[in-house]
Amino acid sequence: MIARRTFLAGTAGTASVAATTARGTAEAADGSGAQQQVDDDFVAFLTTAADARVAAVLDGVTGNLTELRDQCKARAAARSVRALVSVYVHGGSAHHHRRSLLAPLGRLADALAEEQYDDGLWDQGAVHSPPDTAFSVVDLNMAHSLLTEDAHPPTERLRATIARILRKAGPGLATGGVHTANHRWLVCAALARIHRRWPDPSYARRIDAWLAEGIDQLAGGEYSERSPTYSGVVTNPALLTIARHYGRADLYTNVRDNLTGSLYVTEPNGELESVHSRRQDQTALRYMPEFLMQYRELAIRYGDGRFAAVAALLRERGAGQTFGETPLGDRLAEVLDRPELARPLPGITSFPTDFEHHDASCRLVRVRRGERTATIFGGTDLPELHAISSGLSTNPTFFKMRKGAAILDSLRLSPQFFSLGHFRSQSLERDGDGWRLRADVRAAFHQPLPRRHRRRDGLYPLTNDGRFWSSMDFPHRPKEYRRLRTEILLRETADGGWDLSFEVSESEVPLALELCFRRGGRLTGDGLESVAGAADTYQLVSGEAIYAVGDDRIVFGPGNGKGGRQPPVVDPGERYTWLGGSLTPDGIRVLITGRSPLTYRLSLH
Repeated sequence: MIARRTFLAGTAGTASVAATTARGTAEAADGSGAQQQVDDDFVAFLTTAADARVAAVLDGVTGNLTELRDQCKARAAARSVRALVSVYVHGGSAHHHRRSLLAPLGRLADALAEEQYDDGLWDQGAVHSPPDTAFSVVDLNMAHSLLTEDAHPPTERLRATIARILRKAGPGLATGGVHTANHRWLVCAALARIHRRWPDPSYARRIDAWLAEGIDQLAGGEYSERSPTYSGVVTNPALLTIARHYGRADLYTNVRDNLTGSLYVTEPNGELESVHSRRQDQTALRYMPEFLMQYRELAIRYGDGRFAAVAALLRERGAGQTFGETPLGDRLAEVLDRPELARPLPGITSFPTDFEHHDASCRLVRVRRGERTATIFGGTDLPELHAISSGLSTNPTFFKMRKGAAILDSLRLSPQFFSLGHFRSQSLERDGDGWRLRADVRAAFHQPLPRRHRRRDGLYPLTNDGRFWSSMDFPHRPKEYRRLRTEILLRETADGGWDLSFEVSESEVPLALELCFRRGGRLTGDGLESVAGAADTYQLVSGEAIYAVGDDRIVFGPGNGKGGRQPPVVDPGERYTWLGGSLTPDGIRVLITGRSPLTYRLSLH
């Protein structure tokens, strides 16, 4: 590990990036006198990005203190402080010790102090919110630590203001509650940093109480929220902070396991598969750059060549400055705060690009053959919990496929069965050389109540029959059920394509397969017909069709006539339509319709 003071001292005297790291060496933190190499090129890369970020940050610091206080959002303001401090203290920056930064830094800190409540917390999407305050505390603590190490006299007042903010925030974080699983670790990280500088037994007790609940990590490496976004932005950074600042080195293993699992949900273009997430990103694209510093840190810590390869690739992709949710320039502060991140990466080895990976804890299968990938998903929470709600996995997409730039973002099945909505598998099992998804759903017609449950006033309990609520005392009524059984067998073909065999039985209902391709490609096929009233939506009536992006293409079909309803309908189910909701994915949609009982094979190649 490189000593921070030595690293900063080695950077303080010159604007030359090549000289910022004392010619590539720094004294080891253990005082042994050993010399550790420094990756000058990586430090220069981040420094350039941080310098370029200054103008955008300063544009957000306008008006007098009252105006700034009125528009102050604690998380954004604290991140701005961190970004400006990083270039101020860093000798390799063009803004090193530039006095023009002191006024905006002071105004930001003053605004944060003014907006902080008496309990030490801020409002940021929630009133007096400990977890949202923790985001700001982590950034401010990092900035305060850098300023203290730099010890430049003109920042004395700024340091005092930030210290006052941090000390005021500690008790609120040590007593306040949280909303979500990842908040626990975020609050611990914030407290760990405060506790290290201003020890307080109540901080340690609170950290220990949260950690005693156990880290919510599934066997496949995902955390309980199964969200790449929250893993990369919150949980992993928080656990690494706790490991470093609270002596919990065991938490490095949790982060390593998560990063290992993430290798298998990474697309060739750097997107992360998130169909299995229980958070907002289950229907949104997420990118891997948020993991840059995590892969770099653990590659160095464990000498892991796979992680080094990912870190190098993410750095290459970050050259354009569009870098996930966190601007690349904001990362310089992390290297200054943890100089070990500036060490050169270990030797690069290949990471997985040819595999079939089954994460049973998420009921997710990922297949990759170079530039071709596929996702099979059977792990929504709806079959078990019979609910659609924030914090649950409910995305009905059960298959995805990529061939280079040709991307099938979603394949769904929508039967018109009692308005129960899309097919969502109740299991994911290996079946020979393929994978099988199954669902058995039922809906009831209700018979008269038995005599012993009848009421003269007719006022029966308000109960749920699985589709809707009514004052009919559903649990005590005899029922006559209708069932719909669906099985899908998915097999990879020798040419890198996929065959999907569908068996839908027991009830006679119209249904629609919905294929949604990413915008930007071209759709062709003699059997395609536009669906009236639905933009960018087609029905494949016969033969095969082609979706192409440049030379990459996915051939799919065959069409299945015009069975089912006319025009074809994709029904999201009463849980959505009652509230005016929609499950229509964005893209170019192709419907293949039919009527159960149905046996059908879809070919994608």
